[in-house]
Amino acid sequence: MKPIWIVDDDASIRWVLEKALARESLETRSFANAQDALAAFETDTPQVLVSDIRMPGESGIELLGAVKARHPGLPVIIITAFSDLDSAVASFQGGAFDYLAKPFDIDKAVALIRRALEESLREASVEAAPAETPEILGHAPAMQEVFRAIGRLSQSNVTVLITGESGSGKELVARALHKHSPRAQQPFIALNTAAIPKDLLESELFGHERGAFTGAQAMRRGRFEQAENGTLFLDEIGDMPFDLQTRLLRVLSDGHFYRVGGHQPVKANVRVIAATHQNLEQRVRDGLFREDLYHRLNVIRLRLPSLRERNEDIPILARHFLVQSARQLGVEPKRLSEPAMRFLSSLELPGNVRQLENLCNWITVMAPGQTVEVKDLPRELTQGEPAPSTLQDPGLAGMAAAPAVATAPPAAPGVSAMAAPATPEGWIALLELQAAGMLSAGQTDVMDTLGRQFESALIKTALKHTHGRKNDAAMRLGIGRNTITRKIVELGIDGARDE
Repeated sequence: MKPIWIVDDDASIRWVLEKALARESLETRSFANAQDALAAFETDTPQVLVSDIRMPGESGIELLGAVKARHPGLPVIIITAFSDLDSAVASFQGGAFDYLAKPFDIDKAVALIRRALEESLREASVEAAPAETPEILGHAPAMQEVFRAIGRLSQSNVTVLITGESGSGKELVARALHKHSPRAQQPFIALNTAAIPKDLLESELFGHERGAFTGAQAMRRGRFEQAENGTLFLDEIGDMPFDLQTRLLRVLSDGHFYRVGGHQPVKANVRVIAATHQNLEQRVRDGLFREDLYHRLNVIRLRLPSLRERNEDIPILARHFLVQSARQLGVEPKRLSEPAMRFLSSLELPGNVRQLENLCNWITVMAPGQTVEVKDLPRELTQGEPAPSTLQDPGLAGMAAAPAVATAPPAAPGVSAMAAPATPEGWIALLELQAAGMLSAGQTDVMDTLGRQFESALIKTALKHTHGRKNDAAMRLGIGRNTITRKIVELGIDGARDE
């Protein structure tokens, strides 16, 4: 094993580190300045480099940059008496393994150097990214079924409905269907129907003529025209407004549509692939989705499994996302230790592949060192021991961080995360856990969603205690009669009466 190099202009610091590492039977070599250390690199290299940040001549940051340019995999620990934000940021931006501020605890310093040493000696390396990354990764049997279905549909122009939970990769499947279809050389246009306000969605889909409405200064081609001869992917089709469903049905039926404000039919030669995380059959029964449109879309249904149904794919996905994230940031890819990988594979991530990708981005930026241990993962994943039911309930964000709180079965849909806690503070911890999961899954309406669930739960509980008398419930809750009446209507709460 190669020695550990110590670079510091303070002789006492060098002496303390030398003695402490000698007690650990670790060989050292010391330098009083960066120039001497760089000169030594011409003939030798260390196992770990420990350097002060402020020294006469070249600084530790300059030394770090020069070393990383020659030996990008060498762990470098920066130490300094100036524990300011700029020094920390500069160290990590330069690729430092970690940052240690003086005065430091010698035992902690040795432990950090030990960890860097293990990193340097570790034989495992990040798997090299293939020359061409597959569109979709997965070895699990459930994913093999998806691959087979894509293959069977490769020469077809048939309409496909992709179902699966949010974040499971439905758009990737749609792109793969397009890539392997006869329309591969033509446009692939994607539109999330839930992300566009109802008033604008019609124009987005079908375009508009000049002067069709205020602000329409010129004719605009919609997504159907942009996707001519190609593929139009309509994501979250279950959230499409009911009146627009009629217009979409007409296009699918006869292949023609009208721009907003237009009078001439436009022919559409487009393959439509739709996707949803919702139960369309139930929405049809509830009168929220047209049955005839459902049957038009549901020619071929392709169900995408959730990540918890393919946990064996987590390692290959995690390695891919870590390489991808490192490439985007221009840094060396980090890797998960075997215990960290096993821990991650044991979790149920309700945000599915998207949540795993976000987690890998977090690891690339925030985790210390190149090899990531369990303790380096986000605290909401690792703190505490979760109850078995928590790991199996996607409503609790799949986080292995639930507090030791007894929970009861959910009393009503929409408030499943608010099960009765054993302690007064327990519901707050569960609320935090629910919010963490939604944020990790990339949701952008967390405040509104949880706020509505919270208000609904309070009002329903108060009405239950007052046997449906809303005036009494308002008084118990400390709100006005007009407020509770408005909330009951907004939240769609049944069973309330005036007396």
